[in-house]
Amino acid sequence: MAELHCDEITASYGHGAVLSGVDLVVPDGTLTAILGASGSGKTTLLRVIMGFIAQQQGTVIVGGKVVARAGEVHLPPEKRSIGYVAQEGALYPHLSVAENVSFGLPRRERKESGRAFEVLELVGLDVRYAQRRPHELSGGEQRRVALARALAPRPPLVLLDEPFSGLDAALRAETRAAVLHALAAQGTTAVLVTHDQAEALSMGREVGVLMAGRLIQAAAPAVLYRTPLTLDLARFVGEAVVVPGHAGGGTVSCPLGELPLVDREVGGPVDAMIRPEQIQVHPAEPGTSDRGVMATVTARTFYGPDSVLRLQLDGLPDSVSARVLGHDAPAPGERAQLTVSGEVMAYPRSGSSAAIGESSEPTALLTSR
Repeated sequence: MAELHCDEITASYGHGAVLSGVDLVVPDGTLTAILGASGSGKTTLLRVIMGFIAQQQGTVIVGGKVVARAGEVHLPPEKRSIGYVAQEGALYPHLSVAENVSFGLPRRERKESGRAFEVLELVGLDVRYAQRRPHELSGGEQRRVALARALAPRPPLVLLDEPFSGLDAALRAETRAAVLHALAAQGTTAVLVTHDQAEALSMGREVGVLMAGRLIQAAAPAVLYRTPLTLDLARFVGEAVVVPGHAGGGTVSCPLGELPLVDREVGGPVDAMIRPEQIQVHPAEPGTSDRGVMATVTARTFYGPDSVLRLQLDGLPDSVSARVLGHDAPAPGERAQLTVSGEVMAYPRSGSSAAIGESSEPTALLTSR
C-alpha cells in the first residue's frame, strides 16, 4: 500500500511562502497530476514529499508511515522509498543505460542485470539499449531510462517533475503512454507535476491545480474541466469564453442566449463560462434567424483536426471563440448562427464589471489559446 497523504503542507524560502496549507491525497496505485504555472509551488511540493527540503508546517504520510512532520520527523530521502524522475532526466553520462538503471539497486542485483533488463522492457526499451550511453539516446529514450531507474528499486511511490518537457508533440505522446503503462504494470502510486494542461488532464486519475502555493481544486479531469470552482481556474484549465449575464431559475440570460446552468442555485449578475467547443456554428440561412445568435466570422485559425473561429456577435463590440472541425470551418466574412450545447458554469460578478470593458452593456471576452 502506498497511499500518499499531504496534510496542511506549508513551505517557504526565506520570508516568502511557496506552499500554503496544501492538502493532497493520492490513492494507492493511481497517478495524480499537479497542474500549475511556473512559480506556483509544484516542484517545491515534490521536494517536500521527497525529503529534499523540510516543510514549516504539516505532515507527509506514505503508505501509512509518517515520513515528515514539521518539527518532529524528517526522514532523509534515501529512507523514504520514493522514486524521483527529475525534469532533465539527470542520467550519468559516463555509465551505460543498464548501469544507470541499476544504480540504486543492491550490489547483487546490479551485477546480475536482470532487474535492469526487466524495467527497460517495462518502459518500452529492449535489451539492445542496455549498453548504450545517454548521449546515444533520443530525448524520449532518455526520459524512459530515467523512469526505469526510478522504478528499478520497486518504490511504492514515484514523483515525476515535468518529465516530458522539451519533447516534440509526437514523442511526448509516445513517452507518456510508455510511462503510464510502466506505472500501471507495477501498481505504482505516482505524482506528476506539469504546466501542460492536456498532459495533466489525459494522464491523471485526478488533477490538482496549484495557484500561488494553494491547491485550489483537486478532482477527476472531467469534473475539473467542466465545473471549475472559480473563474480564474476556468481560464487556466483550458480555453474559456466568458460573457456577462443574469442568472435565475436554473438558467443564465447572456449574449449567447438563455442557457442552462450546471449550478441551478446561482442567481443575480454573473459571468457565464462557456468552453469554445460548446459553441455550435451553423450556416446562416434565410428564415432561420430565430434559431440562434447571429454573428460574423472575423478570423479562422487552423490547427489540423480542428479550427478556432473568432466570431463577432451582431450588435456587440467584442467577439467570442468557437472550436469546430478543421475541415468544416467557415471562412472569415461568412455569416453564421451560434447555439450553445450543454450546461454552462456561472460565477457571481461582484466587482468584476470593470474587467469587462468598464461598461454595463453585454460584451464577450475570449481567453488566449
